[in-house]
This record gives sequence, C-alpha cells and structure tokens, in this order.
Amino acid sequence: MAVTKARIRKLALAMEGASEVVHVDRPAFRTARKIFATLPPDEAAVNLMFDPPTRDFFCEQAPGVIEPLPGGRGRMGICRCDLTQADEALAHSALKAAHALAAPKVKIKKRAQKKPS
Repeated sequence: MAVTKARIRKLALAMEGASEVVHVDRPAFRTARKIFATLPPDEAAVNLMFDPPTRDFFCEQAPGVIEPLPGGRGRMGICRCDLTQADEALAHSALKAAHALAAPKVKIKKRAQKKPS
C-alpha cells in the first residue's frame, strides 16, 4: 500500500521533460516551466503543486491521504500526499496531474491567411 520516496522520484523523473533540482533544501521535480512536486525531508510525503480545482478533485477522491497544506499555500492548491497511506496508482495519478499543470504551454501556430484576390 505505501509508496516510497525512491518510487516517487522514479515516477516523477520518468515524466516528459522532468528534472530533479534542489528547492529550499529539499528535492524538487520540475519541468522547463516550473516545479510540480517536492519531497519534504523528514516525512513520508510528497507535496504536489496543484491548482485549486485539481486540489479539490484529489482531496475529495482521497480524503486523509491528499490534503491541502495549511494557509495560503493550500489555498493556492498545494497539497501533501501521505505516502504511508497512498497506493502507487493514486500517487502516480496525482504526480501526472501536477506535471501536466507545470508543463510548458504549447504554442499553436496560426495559419497564414491568404489575401482575397
């Protein structure tokens, strides 16, 4: 049932464009655009950088396992996932959602419009 930090690291780094960096003295996983997850040093947890709608979805799906951080960070959408209670499917799904929110925005090229003759 429990997921290890080593497994979270492996899942996070397998995502497209993900890399590991240090953020406030803790391991963090980011895309070219921004951080999507951090590993707190002294607890079996992963912090996930959600937006408020994604926070609400995961907190409703897994109460007590995924919860908003206290204060303003939680209101912004940042959540803590308790790895002692999470199964791998939930942790992977939550990581994928956080990664998708942090992924670089894809620019769509506009088609050149032909001038009327």
